[in-house]
Amino acid sequence: MKKQILKLVSILGLVFTALTIHAENITYSLEKQSFNANWQFAIIDNDQAAKPSFNDAKWRTISLPHDWAIEGPFSKKYSARNGGLPVFGTAWYRKRFVVPKQAEGKRVTVTFDGVMANSEVYVNGQLAGKRPFGYIGFAYDITDLLVAVGSENVIAVKTAPENYASRWYPGSGIYRNTWIELDNQTHIAQWETQISTPNISTSSAKVIAKTQINSFANAGKYDVSFDILDADERLVTAVEQTITTQIGNKNSVEAKLTIDQPIRWDVDNPYRYKVITTLRKDGNVIDTDIQPLGVRSIEYKADDGFWLNGRRVQIQGVCLHHDNGPLGAVVNERAIERKLEIMQAMGVNSVRTAHNPPSPELVELADKMGILLQIEAFDTWKKPKHTVVNGYHKYYDEWSEQDLTDTVRIHRNNPSVIMWSIGNEIYEQKKNDGWKYAKRLTSIVKAADPTRLVTAGLSDYPAFVKSKIADEIDIVGLNYKATEYGDIIKRYKGKPILGTETSSVVSTRGEYHFPVKPLEKHPSKYVSSYDNYAPYWAYIPDVEWYNLDKNPAVMGEYIWTGFDYLGEPTPYGGRDHGNKFYWNQDWPARSSSFGAVDLAGFPKDRFFMYQSRWTKKPMVHVLPHWNWPNKVGESIPVVAYSNAEEVELFVNGVSQGKKVMGVDTVRIPVALRYKKNIKHFDSPYRLQWLVNYQPGDIKVVAYNQGKVVAEKQVFTAGMATQVKLTADRHAITADGKDLSFITVDVLDAKGNLVPNADNLIHFSIEGPGKIIAVGNGDSATTEPFVADYRRAFNGKALVVVQSKKGKVGQITVTGYSKQLNVLPVQIESKQ
Repeated sequence: MKKQILKLVSILGLVFTALTIHAENITYSLEKQSFNANWQFAIIDNDQAAKPSFNDAKWRTISLPHDWAIEGPFSKKYSARNGGLPVFGTAWYRKRFVVPKQAEGKRVTVTFDGVMANSEVYVNGQLAGKRPFGYIGFAYDITDLLVAVGSENVIAVKTAPENYASRWYPGSGIYRNTWIELDNQTHIAQWETQISTPNISTSSAKVIAKTQINSFANAGKYDVSFDILDADERLVTAVEQTITTQIGNKNSVEAKLTIDQPIRWDVDNPYRYKVITTLRKDGNVIDTDIQPLGVRSIEYKADDGFWLNGRRVQIQGVCLHHDNGPLGAVVNERAIERKLEIMQAMGVNSVRTAHNPPSPELVELADKMGILLQIEAFDTWKKPKHTVVNGYHKYYDEWSEQDLTDTVRIHRNNPSVIMWSIGNEIYEQKKNDGWKYAKRLTSIVKAADPTRLVTAGLSDYPAFVKSKIADEIDIVGLNYKATEYGDIIKRYKGKPILGTETSSVVSTRGEYHFPVKPLEKHPSKYVSSYDNYAPYWAYIPDVEWYNLDKNPAVMGEYIWTGFDYLGEPTPYGGRDHGNKFYWNQDWPARSSSFGAVDLAGFPKDRFFMYQSRWTKKPMVHVLPHWNWPNKVGESIPVVAYSNAEEVELFVNGVSQGKKVMGVDTVRIPVALRYKKNIKHFDSPYRLQWLVNYQPGDIKVVAYNQGKVVAEKQVFTAGMATQVKLTADRHAITADGKDLSFITVDVLDAKGNLVPNADNLIHFSIEGPGKIIAVGNGDSATTEPFVADYRRAFNGKALVVVQSKKGKVGQITVTGYSKQLNVLPVQIESKQ
């Protein structure tokens, strides 16, 4: 967690003043401060840009985080596997800053939460360090590279992401936040504070706090205190000790504290304490560090799954890539928060950070929102995956220990983190000595954090049995092995089992293809939302649920995926792990269809299917839409998802009969990789009626014990007449970062969504805000994300508005679309 100025000095009896200095409108202090403003940027391959004298006057001025690839353009010359965007090349970022005389004698550190990729950081022309892995945070002490205090310094960052380095869209550039920190010569080391709670009961929680004090000068006696504050920032308990530091040594400190009547961190009550570490010399505050503390117990039972605070909690999880759809890889706290809010509405309680370390913002939000995290480190070890010739395997020998250690150190104090994954579908599964790799990586994790278990996403069965990889990890993580759960449980008695990646069914929001049958490809380049098709390695959600019900020892599942993501447009363009570098034969298909939610954040029908499984509030959902002018009189399957006992379908007011969840089944053709003799699955998890289409409406009514608990109605829409703009938040913060996501609906005169509308809409904005992205969830279009126009896709589009820093007032967003009335929306930008 970022260090910050201690606010509660009166509570702790502390009085200190942080040294602040000013340069280029940024305030620096003895605490960590944003370093995001006023960078110069150019896509250029010229190592002279590292020199302070280099002329960058004509470069763009930008604020970080920044992803240059999302600006496009989409092009067939780039692989659709990576989103059809320019995710490789060389670019430079340069920034001028002054460290004034008041900071003389301090240590200066710059921190990057992530740079994509192969970064080189230069300060005044001298190399501060290199880091090839684009997903990891790193920090450099640049004190000895600075010119005299009061003079201008130049920091230059080279980024050189390579082609064929990823199986999805990775983004490009300094896409996460940057920080600068001034420290005294003796200070608390970054990422070295570790908090654990080895013993928890109703009456008390034992807390162990460890930290490291670095001394570059001024060694001697120092006081170190650990103060625990509750969520209302009241002092709960404290302890202090005196240490004697040695110059150049890493001075370790450990303290034990007790919290009486602790409040547990839980998915339903994400309560956090704070642990404040304070370093003093002769009564003066030298440094502070603040870390989160969630008091919670976690257990992993081989026979009864995952337990949180003494009760079984089924993992209802999703895999999420790091991109934020139309925003690209750029880290934005509100964009991530919105993504997690949508997932929680589906019933999600856990996220797997597939397949690399997440941003600090995602982990912090998971803490606050009560979402369990499986943090994954690598998609590749030493052995490369097909066509990913510039993947992490190139750096494994030199960097894997540090990258994995840093992943754990950065996030180990966050209570949301419940396990670490050391790899996903790594090819060492098929190597006889694969166990050696797993043993090494597991030991690295345990050295940094002995409090959590280690897993990996294993896919090659029974190959991983022979290579003994699963013997060396704590939790046997299984990708697409639902039909083999029973056998694997018998093989690994005593080990917890988890579905680390499941289902992988594909669908496109608002698309319905007839006849209703599994179909690998369709002329539209979209996939039907009847949710009946999965690639050869996968299966429909119903198969997973059936096998989880049969094998309750399994901890739960992480579906692939919660959201659509850029790249991997399966089943179009290529084959997972296949031998084609460019997945462009079905261009412009360039984004995945795996998500329960599309790229713009709009739920697909499958969202409601999972909601029916994962939530308790009564709900019912019906599909398809009811605009089929060419199918009058033809039979159309109508499907309902519900968590109620019974559902009744009405067509134009006439009942089509009730059906009982779990009793009335739907037969779905399947092709199971490990059970080839099974050709169909009779699903108890959905209901279906065959009705002859007539325009009008369909309505589903859900019942519990004969009483109506939920209903949903879909009307045949008329011609499009209007565009409705709806903001997810009508008030945003004027910090230059906050966002409002505006849903764009094309409606008929009665206010019904026109389900096949594709009207082009031009957007305009007035007031202290700007349009930073547009989208619509279309996985096969080359329309840009950075624009002020967008076609509706199946009736919907998205506009993302960002505040302007320091500018308050009303923001009005409206638009123009031929022959349609656009209804504007207002947003207030506030301090």
